[in-house]
Amino acid sequence: MAVAESTAEPEVKKLGLLNQLIRFGLIGGVCALLDYGSYMTLLALEVPNWLARSLAFALGTTTSYVANRRLTFTGASTGNTKAKAGAFVLVYLVTFLVNIGTNQLLFLTLPPFDFDYGAQLRWSLCWVVGQGLGTGINFVLLRWVVFRE
Repeated sequence: MAVAESTAEPEVKKLGLLNQLIRFGLIGGVCALLDYGSYMTLLALEVPNWLARSLAFALGTTTSYVANRRLTFTGASTGNTKAKAGAFVLVYLVTFLVNIGTNQLLFLTLPPFDFDYGAQLRWSLCWVVGQGLGTGINFVLLRWVVFRE
């Protein structure tokens, strides 16, 4: 007796908002460390601020997307995945512009800190503010636009 194969997509357990926020936060923390570490490393290698921030953002973002797609947003693997990929690119373009723009604006407007490790503190402050704004926008757009369930 032949068993009929189901063509329906397997049932995916949907996560609640709190569970998504926790997972997003944990993944974001790991990716932020990767982003920040690569940013500081590139700055130490005397890569210009805007380029160091852009490369670090790309590394952290790629890692974040892969992890969140698999572990946080269950709606990522359902529906039109090509449309979701396009929406993802638009979301990260907005996030990139906010994050890098905020970082560079602060870098250009903050006065240099004239004490030991002042440059590192200035770079870190620019990174934290840009990252914070970008992360907030990123979660909202991913949750309610790209991976809506």
